[in-house]
Amino acid sequence: MTSLSTRAPGSAPVLHLIDSEAETLAGLAVRIESRQPDLARLLFEEIDRAELHTADDLPAHTVAMNSHVAYVDESSGTRRTVQVVYPQDADIDAGRISVLTPIGAGLIGLSEGASIVWPDRDGHDRVLRIESVRPGSGG
Repeated sequence: MTSLSTRAPGSAPVLHLIDSEAETLAGLAVRIESRQPDLARLLFEEIDRAELHTADDLPAHTVAMNSHVAYVDESSGTRRTVQVVYPQDADIDAGRISVLTPIGAGLIGLSEGASIVWPDRDGHDRVLRIESVRPGSGG
């Protein structure tokens, strides 16, 4: 089984999280820790290194919960637009991906133009580049 620990050192861009969302994400990471320890660990690491903001002070064009994100997978050239949501609101057919998926966890907190090396479900590194971010409504 491949681990989700394949990120290149020094490849992590600055993250910005809303303080209340960071608390909720930490709680979700605790809930999945026994079933998905690698993903939980990555979430904890991302939360720990993020700059926290109030919702009003989050920098523009930053991926927060319910944001609509257009990104390109530089590894495959695939472009997608998704909405990053909490697990109970996920619906892949509607383009709503859970923050508890590897891609959802990789996108949260990134800003437009940022790139990150992030593992997919199979543990393969993907370079994700954010093309655009627009706020979404709650789920």
